[in-house]
Amino acid sequence: MDAARDFESLQIKTKSIEQTLVPLVKQSRSEDGAGVSTSSGLPASRGTHAHEAPPSAETRARSSLQLLSIRLVAAPELQVTMAAVSHRHQISTLISHHNECTSAGGLGVTSARVLRAVARVGQAVNLAVDRFVTVGETIADDNPEIRDDMYESCKEARASGCSIEKLCQVAMTDSLTDRGSVVRAARCLLGSVTRVLLLADIVVVKQLLLAQDKVARSLGRLEGVSNFTEFVKAFSQFGAEMVELAHLTGDRHNDLKDERRRAQMAAARQVLERSTMMLLTSSKTCLRHPECLSARENRDTVFCQMRRAMDLIHYVVKDGVLDCAAQVSAAAAAANSVDPLGSFQDHQTAAEIAHRSAEEDWDASRTVVGALRHFESLIELTRLTAIGSSSAVTGGVGTTRERLAGSLEQAIERCQDFTDSAYTSHEHRENILMLCDRAKMELSQLLRNGLILDGPQQSAQMDANSDMEGSLQDVLRTTRELRAQLQATTHAQSADLGSVARAGVELMSCVRNSALASDTERLEEASAKFSEHLEHVLEICKMLRHVASTDALQVSAKYTEINLRIYGPQVLTAAHTLALHPTSKIAKENLEVFADMWHGLMSDVTTVSRDVSEACRLRQGDKQVYMSLPRPGKHGTTSKALKPSILDSEEQAKIAKAGLEMKLITSEMDAETDRWQQEGAQLGNHGGQGGQGSALEHENNDIVKRAKNMSSMAFSMYQFTRGEGALKTTQDLFTQAEYFAEEANRLYKVVRQFSYQVPQGGPKKELLAQLDGVPTHVQQLQFTVKISTVGKAATFNKVDAVITQTKSLMNVIAKVVSTCFMCATKYNLDFRGLDGSGNSRNSSGGGNTFGRDDDGGGGGGGADGCKMGAGGGGDPSI
Repeated sequence: MDAARDFESLQIKTKSIEQTLVPLVKQSRSEDGAGVSTSSGLPASRGTHAHEAPPSAETRARSSLQLLSIRLVAAPELQVTMAAVSHRHQISTLISHHNECTSAGGLGVTSARVLRAVARVGQAVNLAVDRFVTVGETIADDNPEIRDDMYESCKEARASGCSIEKLCQVAMTDSLTDRGSVVRAARCLLGSVTRVLLLADIVVVKQLLLAQDKVARSLGRLEGVSNFTEFVKAFSQFGAEMVELAHLTGDRHNDLKDERRRAQMAAARQVLERSTMMLLTSSKTCLRHPECLSARENRDTVFCQMRRAMDLIHYVVKDGVLDCAAQVSAAAAAANSVDPLGSFQDHQTAAEIAHRSAEEDWDASRTVVGALRHFESLIELTRLTAIGSSSAVTGGVGTTRERLAGSLEQAIERCQDFTDSAYTSHEHRENILMLCDRAKMELSQLLRNGLILDGPQQSAQMDANSDMEGSLQDVLRTTRELRAQLQATTHAQSADLGSVARAGVELMSCVRNSALASDTERLEEASAKFSEHLEHVLEICKMLRHVASTDALQVSAKYTEINLRIYGPQVLTAAHTLALHPTSKIAKENLEVFADMWHGLMSDVTTVSRDVSEACRLRQGDKQVYMSLPRPGKHGTTSKALKPSILDSEEQAKIAKAGLEMKLITSEMDAETDRWQQEGAQLGNHGGQGGQGSALEHENNDIVKRAKNMSSMAFSMYQFTRGEGALKTTQDLFTQAEYFAEEANRLYKVVRQFSYQVPQGGPKKELLAQLDGVPTHVQQLQFTVKISTVGKAATFNKVDAVITQTKSLMNVIAKVVSTCFMCATKYNLDFRGLDGSGNSRNSSGGGNTFGRDDDGGGGGGGADGCKMGAGGGGDPSI
């Protein structure tokens, strides 16, 4: 546990390094291609100069390992912590330092404040690196198996940190060569930090696997006990080890990024949690009635399920490590391709992992949605490849014609689970069969057009080419209709879950009463009805898994169905045990525990059904209708969306870069306003105005208040790009962007009023030049928010544009606030009396359209910095 705490501390300390260096490394790629030389004090093995010999195979493999490590670990670790604000601000200053100097024409116009900030960057980064490697070396001391590698990585990190500090100290020259050296040092630092994180992660994984082995051995001891004394002792030890495993798996579940892995880990942990009580009661029943076969069957089933759950945990944890190891080995093998014999083992390992991933992909394609998705992807590929030829794009296995026909047959075969179900209505069954036949006919027409298109006759090719696109659209339209029909069939059956659950409760009560009364005939009759009821629920679960649109929902539906199929009959087995021993309190308690498990599983089915229905509804896209009469959203800047959408993981990944850049600017503004307040407090304490209301005091500084308010709103929009925070849907984001633009407009008025106090000169010209850019960005953001969108793709493009324009506006605001601070400090100007509407502080504030309170806030500020008007998805005019 100590190593786990050290690892958590290590992650926190590295966030400031990673979050600030990643943008710098990304900006360096174009410069590295130009062959920028370096004069840093890095080890000689880092980087390749123009006059050096080509790198060896080992060096290239090491470089590939670094870049792959960055991709595997550093990117998921880009979490934002408020403790790293100052480091991000300093790195941002370092990055912009070169650009400002270049645009201004040289170093002469660079202020001394910027140069001092550049010098402080190296000191701050080096200090953070030193704290980070100290934790890494502590982990190395406790784990001899990684000690050497950890010490080497920590040594490289220290060297890179010292190089950055030295380069920042000589930043006065600000030459392109020096900046390239900083970039290379940042890349080396990020690579070494990543390797330290990988090694620390190995330690955490090892701890989890050791805890799992302890639980597995405890299960073996529990299974072999023969009396209550041994059982109590063994179960006590088992409970303590289960608690440790639960903590470790919970932490690992939170760290997993792949949604399929997260769902698998959650399913395994749920089985272990629920099965622990059943293990207790079933073991006690088996010990009390050792001659009862049904009691032993209960106990053995619980043991089997718990072992399967631990195997699943082992698979999730170990597979994650093996995936990384295989990809690293593949990269090293690619770099070391000059030695094919030496890389054979790496290729073999990578092939095994690829085969396992392919098996999982095949498991996903066993659902109707997965099979249809695969078929549609092949249809789209026919735009690029010939119908009758074998293509590397399609895998090189058979012709495209054969693959299309086989893929459609697989999809139709999956549809048999719907058509063969006794609970599917006749109308739905006929529609599914009709759409399957239509898909076959339209695919045949597509293949005929493709065959003609590949033929030698030019005139026939021209006619077939004109029909080809129409055939493609017909096939895709039919598959969409088939998917919608399958979803409608599933929804029709899942809509009856309420009545089915109530019937299950009645049947469970009948089974319990029959067992207590030892009425064997009545128990058999109730058991038959319960089994039929179980089959109905299993059919619903199977259909839910078929139409689930995400990997997480597919996994949840799959393991819910498995648990129902295994534990459902065990309820009847426990009832038969109670019927044989009606006076046994332990047997009665055992039945109650299994009944509770059944009720929990039925609740899981209801939850999965609701989630699947919601996901299917959201993926149909937003539909806009023509509104000729005024609507609640008419007088706002956006039309009220009927169905706010939620971004999936792929879309979040696409806008993650823009969100991170916006967060860096937000952090810079936070640091600027914090420094403003600190300077104001120092002026007040040193008697600037007798300690009575300093010119920079936050209580009367409307610029600081509004800047912080905008920073808080931008932070909530950044959280949206990560799927976190109070903004849940795209409509929430657009509403927040609307408030953000309004707040920027108010800040513009305050700064414009303040500019009248600034004396004529260079600072005032700079302030006005920056301030003139605010209205333009505000209008662009308001115009983008006002645009109506139809469909998921258009909505995502709008989200991307809103995030990008918010980032641009935030960048301008940060420069304006910084210049205001400089003017206020230089001329000792007073902010008291300024108001967002351009009036004095004592006015009534009639220009406040959003109900701004005395603190300059609006709406309802939340803990996440969210400023929403009417809750999630609410219209801004309400």
